[in-house]
Formats: sequence, C-alpha cells, structure tokens
Amino acid sequence: MMTDPIADMLTRIRNAVRVEHTTLELPLSKVKKGMAEVLKREGYIWDFEEVGEEPLRQLRLHLKYGPNGERVIRFIKRVSSPGRRVYSASRDLKPVLNGQGIKIISTSRGVVSDREARQRKLGGEVLCELY
Repeated sequence: MMTDPIADMLTRIRNAVRVEHTTLELPLSKVKKGMAEVLKREGYIWDFEEVGEEPLRQLRLHLKYGPNGERVIRFIKRVSSPGRRVYSASRDLKPVLNGQGIKIISTSRGVVSDREARQRKLGGEVLCELY
C-alpha cells in the first residue's frame, strides 16, 4: 500500500533523470496529471500523455535534457507530506533560486506553479520544489 503517491512520483522522476531515461511511466491521478501540466508549462519536461486501459491508466512523461545531455531537473524535493502539510499564502511564496526554480502548489483552482499562484493571488498546499 502506497501512503504518499506524490512522493512516489517525485522519486520516480528523480531516479529516471539520474540514469538519463527519456520516458517514465507512473500510475495516473488528477493531481499527478496537474503536476505534469505544470512541469510542461514551465519547461521541465517535453510532454506527457495518458496510456493504457481504464482500470490501470498510466501517465507517461517525456523527460527533457539539454543539447549536451545536461539535466533540466537537477533537484526535486517533496515539501508537504501526509503527516505534515505545508500551506502558504500567495504573498508568502518566495521565488526559488531567484526565479530559476519553481514550487508546485495545489490550490482551489487546480495545480499551479508558484509564479502563477502569485500572479493570480492564490494560496494553497506546497507540494514540491524543483530546479
């Protein structure tokens, strides 16, 4: 039984980037799909797609690397966990590495990056941080 599917997603991404895989498959959920949309919008992955049949739908991420094989995702960390939820108001969201990284926030309007949350003046649960 998996107690933290978001941490599992982040660990799978971290491991796939470390061994330079181009694609990665993981179980599908609405939050994971929202996180993949944010990663694509912010330029950390090329694309994502839903694959498989209905009971066992999978989310396939196409990971991104630089022209010489350098990693686009260098660091990825879970901030909020099932035992310790971390919430933040929009005015308290500070840029990660002076704007070179992002935080992914789960808000009442869906999953967004910290830049979008500040722009829309939305607060919520800080899911993860990456650069």
